[in-house]
Parts: sequence; structure tokens; C-alpha cells
Amino acid sequence: MKIFIYILIALSVAVIAYNVTVLNFDDLLGEESAIALIGIVCAACVIVLLSILLTSKAIESKAKDKN
Repeated sequence: MKIFIYILIALSVAVIAYNVTVLNFDDLLGEESAIALIGIVCAACVIVLLSILLTSKAIESKAKDKN
């Protein structure tokens, strides 16, 4: 499970990198740039949620070891 989460985080970083290349900095609110901005925000949310999942799994395993 841990490896799968790391793979998903790496894919999210790749999506962010791709969407940064699609951005048109002269017209950030244009059609293509808006879609790229949405993609960047969504990928960032995925990274945050997966990080929370990793942290909760680590806490869960430490709690099981204590009992």
C-alpha cells in the first residue's frame, strides 16, 4: 500500500509539472490556462490527501505496536 501511495504522489507531481508547461502566463484566466490551473489544484489536493493517509497509517501501526 505504501508503494502504491508513493506512485500516486509521483504521478500527481508529474501532472503538476505538465500543467505548468500548459499555462499561459500572459492570460492566466483564459480557457486553456484555467483548465491547467484546475489540474494543478486537483493534483495538489491529491498530494495533501495522500500525505494525510500516509500519516494516519503510520499512527495506526504505532498504536497497534503499543497494544
